[in-house]
Amino acid sequence: MSEQLDLLIRGGIVVDGTGAAAREGDVGIRGGRIAAIGKVDGPATRTIEARDRVVAPGFVDIHTHYDAQILWDRLLTISPWHGVTSVVMGNCGFGIAPTRAAHRELILRTLESVEGMSLDALVAGVGDDWPFETFPQYLDAVERRGSAINVGALIGHTPLRLFVMGEESTEREATDDEIAKMRAIVREALDAGALGFATSQAPTHVGYAGRPVPSRAATVAEIETLASCLGDAGHGVMQATIGRGFFLDEMAAIQKRTSRPVTWTALLAGMLGPDGHRWVLQKTAEMQGAGVNVVPQVSCRPLMVEFQFKAPFPFESLPFFQPVSAADHAGKARIYADPEFRAKLREHGQSGVLAARWQDTTIAESPSEPDLNERNLAEVAEQRGAHPVDLMLDLALASNLAARFRMAVTNTDEAIVGELLRDPTVVLGLSDAGAHASQLCDASFSTHLLGHWVRDKKALSLESAVRLLTSRGADLFGLADRGRLAVGAAADVVVFDPDTVGCSPLRRVNDLPAGADRLVCDAIGVQAVVVNGSVIREDGRDALAETAPLPGLLLRGGRTA
Repeated sequence: MSEQLDLLIRGGIVVDGTGAAAREGDVGIRGGRIAAIGKVDGPATRTIEARDRVVAPGFVDIHTHYDAQILWDRLLTISPWHGVTSVVMGNCGFGIAPTRAAHRELILRTLESVEGMSLDALVAGVGDDWPFETFPQYLDAVERRGSAINVGALIGHTPLRLFVMGEESTEREATDDEIAKMRAIVREALDAGALGFATSQAPTHVGYAGRPVPSRAATVAEIETLASCLGDAGHGVMQATIGRGFFLDEMAAIQKRTSRPVTWTALLAGMLGPDGHRWVLQKTAEMQGAGVNVVPQVSCRPLMVEFQFKAPFPFESLPFFQPVSAADHAGKARIYADPEFRAKLREHGQSGVLAARWQDTTIAESPSEPDLNERNLAEVAEQRGAHPVDLMLDLALASNLAARFRMAVTNTDEAIVGELLRDPTVVLGLSDAGAHASQLCDASFSTHLLGHWVRDKKALSLESAVRLLTSRGADLFGLADRGRLAVGAAADVVVFDPDTVGCSPLRRVNDLPAGADRLVCDAIGVQAVVVNGSVIREDGRDALAETAPLPGLLLRGGRTA
């Protein structure tokens, strides 16, 4: 008699994550591992009937910002709703460790500004008694608390600089001694299980009081010195958000020195003009062909940002918005009423990127004039004989800055997005799950890819899309035994209906700590989500008993303990 299985997923369409053709078969699971694939006979404690359903590896989200949320939300909602079973935190060089007790408020205010997180939610969720100061202590705290899905973390350049340099980290280059101290901390983090090192030079990354985030004050030489720890350790990846003076050539030099992968955020449709992406893809192919493993991250969704002028994230990289970022609520309102400020914003938006964005901006919520909800900003402005800038600021002021606007920032040209998704040099990333919670929700990228790009547009094969969602990211980040359905691999599995899979429209809920709001998106057509052999979601509902242990594991260095 065959040995008893813990779980049998029977009669599904197996798509194994490698890009190989789909095939009918069963998947047997025992002891948190895949025990058999194909025709599986014998007894099982539990069986999931998967006829006409796709059985795939659990999805891997390589670009999240759950670093703080995991301390109060061990289910990491909403990623598992959409079939995600492993996430990478600490992207763009942001995180909450290492952090000295004296810097806790500064690091939370940085997350508030640069990642659009509610400060009230962060303070209430993380609490007063942080169970860590160093990065290894942070990993230990995450592991003790547990999680529903697997998590790995990068050590971020911004908390690292603040830890070593204090508030001066936002203003100046580091000394040789400070760089040496940071390098020792990075190596300590890698030895403790960090997946790698992350940094940012993006001008859009503005921290507390309108200051650049600390990593933006670093020289390329500092970044290269810190990243060199990856080569010394022999494992890990560098993730970077690009900026002026830090692009392909600089990342290629770091990759050659470290012999470790470098992945960057993000190659999006329209960011370099209508054909700029082709130049990047060609150069990337040449580099990868020469053995230089520099990999762009792409997104399958338009970058839509919903914002209020009390946190005007889309504009904060503009130089004349620095006083806005530094001002309190009343100060922001005074600036928005100033004719000179309005003239600057109108002038900036007369041509170029911003001018196009007015046409794609929606008045999402107007408390002072509810009949304008979901109306196009440019159309209403034209009807009223006003400039979109003035209408937007007037509605903001009339509502005490509570009015909401939804702006298409980039990645809206689907012809280009399709090109990017099909290119063999890229990896799928930039969900930003856990960040900008009240502004956007792209944690649904996986179900959107399968519904929109595979079924509806037929721009990708099912096998190619599943590979993008699984083994491609897992391999790049060194997540051992993840991203494939293979005998002996970790039993992370998602079962979905290819005819209905997708995501719902966004809805706003107030379920963050301190009653803060966020946007969420429900998954459609996801039958079951399995993590290390345990069913955590079934038919759109959480399936773990309240007293059941959480099956997710901390992926130290990409591996389970």
